[in-house]
Amino acid sequence: MSAPPKTRLVVDNAEAQAIRHAVAHANVRLLGAQYVIADAAHADALVRLLSDPRVSDPIYDLPRPVTHANVRRWVADARLAHARGEAILCVMLDAAGVATGYSYFTIWPQFSAAEIGGAHRADGQSKGLGGAGALRSFGWMFEHLGVRLICLTAARNNVRSARLITHAGFRPMGERVSTRPDGSTRESLYWEMTRDEWRARYPAG
Repeated sequence: MSAPPKTRLVVDNAEAQAIRHAVAHANVRLLGAQYVIADAAHADALVRLLSDPRVSDPIYDLPRPVTHANVRRWVADARLAHARGEAILCVMLDAAGVATGYSYFTIWPQFSAAEIGGAHRADGQSKGLGGAGALRSFGWMFEHLGVRLICLTAARNNVRSARLITHAGFRPMGERVSTRPDGSTRESLYWEMTRDEWRARYPAG
């Protein structure tokens, strides 16, 4: 399960409530025309996507085993968290309605912080899609959701994600223990970036 960031920003109630409102009413189409907020109708597509170990194995917080019942429960929980302004589960669909990837945004309004996890279908990996999508997602989290901090984790052997995160300019901050839904744990590399750091690295325009 996602854990709050190591850095705890001071956040007043007005900022926290503004973030909750932004999350609950987020426009995911700003991320791309293929993005939709997942609901029960997308469970089958997500099961097909996540049943491929090349997609799901590196990700610690997915429901396991990947069954229809577990995925439907995961989607339902995400919808409830979305209504509270604490999460957004997106699925990316092609023209045939096949899931080509997913993104899960976890938000801590009380800390003005968020993280993102997700994956692309195996045939879309290592083609630059993840890097371009990640940069777009980071900017959207800072500027559309209004958080001031993004934290990210990756398994120590997940070289592709670590390279992407580092290239984007996130600061390495050691390791942390990530807890899976079944209660088991994984040692993860950990990074953070503030909104001010993002804007300095990627100035608008």
